Amino acid sequence: MARGTRETILTTAIELMRIHGYAALSVKQIVAGSGSPIGSIYHHFPEGKAQIAREALVNAGIAYAAIIPAVLADQVDLGAGIRAAFTQAAEVTERTGFANMCPVSTVAGEVANSDESLRLAAAGVFGEWITLGRAYFESRGLEPDMAEEAIIAIVCSLEGAFVMARTLRSTKPLIAAGNALSARYEGVELSHVDHDRRSSRAEL
Repeated sequence: MARGTRETILTTAIELMRIHGYAALSVKQIVAGSGSPIGSIYHHFPEGKAQIAREALVNAGIAYAAIIPAVLADQVDLGAGIRAAFTQAAEVTERTGFANMCPVSTVAGEVANSDESLRLAAAGVFGEWITLGRAYFESRGLEPDMAEEAIIAIVCSLEGAFVMARTLRSTKPLIAAGNALSARYEGVELSHVDHDRRSSRAEL
């Protein structure tokens, strides 16, 4: 039961940060959203809001790392796969009322120069995404340099497009970014993924 309470608190925190960022996050909001008494909050997270945010970012990072491999699992051309991924992201963003935003980049941009512990947590997530993404693309047949370039370019393009899309209330930034990036990798072949190793399809 304690584990369930802890995970509920972290899930609530990451959803709140995804929409509102870190500065606007309050323990009171986490209590209301998670249904956990304030005593449970401080029992599991004695450092309060900052500790919750750090651990929530790590949890979110693990979940988000699986998205690109899931979306590209059936793709054989990297350019086409990137276009499909950005199109899917645009559809989900519009469907959620432009609330679909990566919590890691939301918090990272907000606290990079003001909270070193959170900056380091976000940096750790970005670093893990690069490491895992590079390994994934290498497993699909890309050379190491291109594999690393591809994952960094995809993450950067998605995160920047999310910011513009949310601000403009338009999917055009995601579609344009996807089209531009897909042109760079059009014709880059992705090797086959065994059916038993495919992740279930996820939404961006």
